[in-house]
Amino acid sequence: MAGARATFRLVAGLGNVGARYAGTRHNAGFWYADALADRLRAAFRSDRKAQGELAKAAVGGRDLRLLKPSTLMNHSGRSVAAVARFHKLAAADVLVAHDDMDLPAGTVRLKYGGGHGGHNGLRDIDGHLGSRDYWRLRIGVGHPGDRGGVIDYVLTRPSPDERRAIEDAIERVVDETDRLFVDGDVEAAMNALHVRG
Repeated sequence: MAGARATFRLVAGLGNVGARYAGTRHNAGFWYADALADRLRAAFRSDRKAQGELAKAAVGGRDLRLLKPSTLMNHSGRSVAAVARFHKLAAADVLVAHDDMDLPAGTVRLKYGGGHGGHNGLRDIDGHLGSRDYWRLRIGVGHPGDRGGVIDYVLTRPSPDERRAIEDAIERVVDETDRLFVDGDVEAAMNALHVRG
């Protein structure tokens, strides 16, 4: 998207709640949400109406909400849509951070719209938002190499080297916080992230 700019008002990091899933690849979206909350000094609190944990920060003179759905991955759309509806947000105001097996660990990509690529969290968000026109932060976690091993792969922990690569990639995105959420200069952030990994 040449000249892409955005006014993000909601960042939803996808994952599964509970200690069993905390360190698994499928929770890469949660990892980003936590890292961003740390950078913005925002605290997550359980919110029943949001069906998840919600944090609020003031960024660039606007309110930005961070969300970690507690619905389990396959029902993430219930939570994302509940927050979007309550705050009267358009789909384009939403950034969804999620694990992506089509990218190697250590790679991140920003993307606007498109299909769900087989990701059940995105599939559910598409349905509940009634739109695919939201932003995605694709966090590479690598691929098992065998389609039959996909479910086990995302629900297991990455190796220490892979985890470091994923965390480094997330840190690169956090470093783009001002460009993304203050300036809304998604194109500049995209260029920086895509060149660096």
